[in-house]
Amino acid sequence: MKFLSNLFKKKIGSVDDILIYPEGKRYYRDNHPVRKSMIDEDAVKIIHRLHKFGYKAYIVGGGVRDLLLGRKPKDFDVVTNATPNQIKKIFNNCRIIGRRFKIVHILFKGKVIEVSTFRSLPEHRFEKPVEDQDYLIKRDNKFGTPQEDAARRDFTINALYYDIRNDSIVDYVGGYEDIQSRQLRVIGNPDISFREDPVRMLRAVKFAVLLGLKIDKGTSKSIKKNAFELEKASTSRMLEEYNKIFRTWRTSLIFQGMAQNHLLEVLFREAFEKERRKNPDFGDKFLETGIGRRLVIADKLLSEREELTPQIFYALLFCDLVQDATSKKGGHLVASLKQSLEPIFQRLGTPKKDKERLIKVFASQERFTHTEDDKASQNNFFRKKDFFYDAFYVFKINAIAENNDQTLQSAFFWEISLRKRPVLPNSIGGGGGGKKEGGRPNRNRNRDRGGRPDRGPRHNKQQSSDSSKEEKGRGSDSDDSFDSED
Repeated sequence: MKFLSNLFKKKIGSVDDILIYPEGKRYYRDNHPVRKSMIDEDAVKIIHRLHKFGYKAYIVGGGVRDLLLGRKPKDFDVVTNATPNQIKKIFNNCRIIGRRFKIVHILFKGKVIEVSTFRSLPEHRFEKPVEDQDYLIKRDNKFGTPQEDAARRDFTINALYYDIRNDSIVDYVGGYEDIQSRQLRVIGNPDISFREDPVRMLRAVKFAVLLGLKIDKGTSKSIKKNAFELEKASTSRMLEEYNKIFRTWRTSLIFQGMAQNHLLEVLFREAFEKERRKNPDFGDKFLETGIGRRLVIADKLLSEREELTPQIFYALLFCDLVQDATSKKGGHLVASLKQSLEPIFQRLGTPKKDKERLIKVFASQERFTHTEDDKASQNNFFRKKDFFYDAFYVFKINAIAENNDQTLQSAFFWEISLRKRPVLPNSIGGGGGGKKEGGRPNRNRNRDRGGRPDRGPRHNKQQSSDSSKEEKGRGSDSDDSFDSED
């Protein structure tokens, strides 16, 4: 009897060890609300054309997840067994991008549909885990089966396939049940998954907050255990993730989740060192800290239709770090600021132009306390500085957080005379550029949530979105169709 039992067990070292439903469990239209009419018509056309040429193709990832959660998807990604070169032969309006894993962008007017090939599992997934082994994925251009593709994705909720032929959802990993129970769970061994791609830890916290999910115990334990793996992550990918977080209106809650999961002990550790020393319950009481209060105010301003750039958020994080430099009497302020900020700039991989901008923002904070009406020409000259808008909002948010009557009055003086925001350069990490007035909005993306009409140009959402797609092809999981603006 024991022999028969062992005979029918899953093979050791196979993809079946990772999958909950190796054959794929199908949920038909009676069990879920997703219909073909809800899918972007161009994504549907792509799938029909792939089918016509004999290939398998599904909607995958965030689009399926969001529809099951009753949310409006940002976009829809397609997965297929056709290789990038085979896809290119079928579609003229496409380009192959990516280094770590090659994917195809099919271009339509005003939008991009991403098409990826089923990926295989890394070889180390079939071996016994080694504690000190470096599993960081640097190259990943190996194609596989739908089962392997599902097994190698990040979270179960992002590994569901929607088949437009019969409105069915194919689930290999238990993602459908996790969505029903509002749970965020890593596919397979979380220790291996996070060591393969450390950015998944940051994304786990982001998804949990934005989608209202609870991180399961095993995943949360693994995040705390492997937090220092984030030091191996690409700085460009991390900057892109931060910039997405800053646009969510819930930056404060995401950073609280990062604090509770010990991620801030690695990310921005210099900025949070004083707060962590002061407060033994730093994670649970994060929103009561100086940085927490500032981020709460920034989120509120965004919800009130203000526009806050990534530079403003970085400055809010670094305020405590430069406090000693700005409070010194005499000496060279700019040199002191550079000395205080350079270590964290180096770790973040901050571009030179953005370093200089943040230095100017901090160096100009004291200027906002001068509100003499007889210096109108000097004040007007100050307002024309390209960093003025960012510097003013940093001053205003600090004044509100500290509840200081004198600085609040100063902020009011400058705000009532603020007419038009200067044109800003690209934000840190490539977060977008200026948009000409009168430009047609991209209706296939989320609408811009920041900015008043009289504050000057908004960010070019299409440019920012394309930048994110390029970054996704270069280094991140191509199953991440979730934009944190959702």
